[in-house]
Parts: sequence; C-alpha cells; structure tokens
Amino acid sequence: MNNDRWTTGERVTPGRDGPRRGGSDRGGPGWERSVIEKIATESITERRRARRWGVFFKTLGFAYVAIALLLAGRNGGFNFSFSQPATHTAVVDVSGPIAADESASASRIIAGVKAAFEDKNTAGIILRINSPGGSPVQSGQVFDEIRRLRAEHEDVPLYAVIKDICASGGYYIAAAADKIYADKGSLVGSIGVRSGGFGFVDTMEKLGVERRVITSGNNKAFLDPFLPVKPEEVAHMQTLLADIHEQFKTAVREGRGDALSESEEIFSGLIWTGDQAVGNGLIDGLGSEMSVARDIFAAEKLVNFTPTDGLLSQLTNGVGVSLANRIMSLFATPKLGY
Repeated sequence: MNNDRWTTGERVTPGRDGPRRGGSDRGGPGWERSVIEKIATESITERRRARRWGVFFKTLGFAYVAIALLLAGRNGGFNFSFSQPATHTAVVDVSGPIAADESASASRIIAGVKAAFEDKNTAGIILRINSPGGSPVQSGQVFDEIRRLRAEHEDVPLYAVIKDICASGGYYIAAAADKIYADKGSLVGSIGVRSGGFGFVDTMEKLGVERRVITSGNNKAFLDPFLPVKPEEVAHMQTLLADIHEQFKTAVREGRGDALSESEEIFSGLIWTGDQAVGNGLIDGLGSEMSVARDIFAAEKLVNFTPTDGLLSQLTNGVGVSLANRIMSLFATPKLGY
C-alpha cells in the first residue's frame, strides 16, 4: 500500500480519470462549492429581477408626472420653453346654474379668474358664459371679486362672451366685465328676481292628512307649502325680492355705465336676442371667444383656467347628491333666484 496518499490527511477516492480529493461516499465531489454557486446565482437573479421592477416603476412614475404636467399645462398655461413664451387668452367658464353646489359656483369661478389674472402670459381674460342664472349671493360674490381683481390688474382686460344664454345671475356676472360680446342669436337679459314653490294644502285635505307644525315664532313656518298662504307673508316676500332686485340693478348700472339704455323695460325681467341687446346697451357687440382673442387681445391661443374636479369627486358628488337636493327642494321654503 502506498502510504503517500494519506500523508496530507485528506481522503482520496478513486475516480474514472484518476484519484480525486475532497469527496465523500454520501455526496458528489465539491458539493459545498456547488451549493455556494447555486445560492450566488439565485441572489444575482433576484437582484436583476428587482432591478427590472425598479426600472418599470420608475418609468411608470415618470410617465405619471409627465401626464400630470401636461394636463396642468393645459389648464394653467405652463410654458417650459426657454425662449420668450407667447401670450395667450385665458378662458374661465360660467356654465350651467349658478349655485354653491354646482360647477358654476362662486368659489370655482373666482379661483379661475384669479389664476388667469396672476399668469404673466395672460393677454386678456374671457368669461365664457352659458347660464340661465341662479343664486343672487353667488352671482354677487363673483361680481364683487371680479371688480376688485380688475382694479388690481388694470393692464389685463376682462371681457364676457355669451354663448347660448346669459340670463339673470349669468348677466349679473357679465356686467362686471369691461365689455360684453354675444352671438346674434344668444339670449341676454332677464334682469329680475323670482321666488317659486308649490302648495299642497288641498292635496293634504283630499288625502286626509293633518299638518302638524310647532314653532317658537309666529313666522317661523313662513310660506310653509302645506299651509294656506298668508297675505302678510306674500307682502314680506315682495319686499325681499324688491331689495334684491335693486342690488341687481345697481350692479348692472355700475358695470355697463353710459352704454346702457336706461329704462324700466330693461329691468323688467325680459330677455333679448344678441342683435337686440346691442341696441339697448346690454352688450357691446357681436362676436365669439375666438374673434375676441384674435382681433381684440391679439392672442389667438386659448388657455382654459376653469378649475375642474377629479373623476372620483365627480362620481361621488354628482348624480346622487344633485338628485337628492332637487327632490328636497320641492318641499322646502321657496328659494330666491335670478
């Protein structure tokens, strides 16, 4: 026996290509290295996989930011050019009923007008109005704030452009503009105040239903739709309407100045076409937002500054709440409106 094989203290096992060192009877030769290599390979693979996912999510994040900036640029007029940015015409929409819970609310309109005035590239502002009217309070707030902002930014003109209709509270807001333009077929005016509701007294009697209401004041059930109308309540409502009507008339006179043809017919609640409105001074001329931007402001590019809700907000605050409000309004005390 050759004892030299044992001098290193290492077991030698026979192999097909000659003796091999470091093996064992229970496992193949070099099994420790095989395990280590497998672990290392799996670790590298996992790192590569994590790196790929990281790149994917970073790319997704950059795409999201790019889209957000693009949308913001469309609504806010961002300009990332290193050259001198071109001026634009800012547009703020007054669309639909004017009320606190509608898209044409005072807070939304004022926010859009304020942002448009503060944008250094705004050559002029257009209030694009398509509204039948609404809340006297909301309309008055918009009128007052526009007048204040115009005084702060005297170098930026603000015009109103009427689409299909600009009536009541819509015209209240338009009167705050430097000039008003409309299409020849637009409906303009309706300078008046109204209050409406329903009476269910006879219906209650026919159904055999007794109305029970308890108040701590003689007039707390003022114009209750389930109780007979009282002459003194109607007279008091008339004084309220007359007071608000005078506020409306004062705002129109202040906004239109000498251009207005002063007559009681103007303030009677009648409505006119755009052609007729030029003659009585309710508007200054015929035109559209495109013609005003191009021919008057010399800034043909239109940038919309009207604030918008996100999709989720539209879904949660839209149909259900609006429908509920309208149903409840049928049974509420009559509302004032233009």
